Amino acid sequence: MINVSHETGLWRVKLNRPDKANALTLQMLVDLRDAAKAARQDSELRAFILTGAGDRVFCAGADMASTDDMQAFTRAPEWTEMSAAIAALPCLTIAALNGTVAGGGFAPVLACDMRICTPDTKFFYPVLKRGFLPQPADVTRMAALIGTARAKLILMAGQKLTAEEALACGLTDMIVPLAEFEDRLAELTADAMAAKPQQVAAINRLFDPNLSTKNIEECYRAAYQNDPSAIKRLS
Repeated sequence: MINVSHETGLWRVKLNRPDKANALTLQMLVDLRDAAKAARQDSELRAFILTGAGDRVFCAGADMASTDDMQAFTRAPEWTEMSAAIAALPCLTIAALNGTVAGGGFAPVLACDMRICTPDTKFFYPVLKRGFLPQPADVTRMAALIGTARAKLILMAGQKLTAEEALACGLTDMIVPLAEFEDRLAELTADAMAAKPQQVAAINRLFDPNLSTKNIEECYRAAYQNDPSAIKRLS
């Protein structure tokens, strides 16, 4: 249900359960987490792309039919482990949203650096309607990305955003026809794929607002020295 491929530092992970709108099961969370952890061990890692199968839905959220205890499922540590593993990747991470994102489908999406979506993509997180709480990391990341008020608009007021509305508030970064996804992804990853892995990791690390002077010096040493092992010191 999760397809993983990689070549020369470019990792591609696909939710491949189109008959169930790519809804997430516990095993899929584990597989996503493990894919991100495996990518992190790749000394050539430069880019990580997450997408879904089909042309209408990226992910319908948690698969409610896959468990007898939905409350326990929504509280499973694998949600946090999965999104944290993606967020910790020392490379460029892109969520290529082939369609609508709902509920728990936001967890891996918000953990990525950037998001592109199709013109027909919708964004909604109907937790109150279904009687559940969102993942804490989703709340934090969404508020940091689009502001507290807009995050509450989605999580508490139950609003569904169109692709254009999501672009306007920063929930997505580009609207791209699905047929053009591959070309646009090639453009977005071109600089990273042409750089040394440690340079990509160093720039990624510089976005941390809590870096010490020592940390910053490590970024420069890693970027300017021909030492592929430096990527591990930055991650």
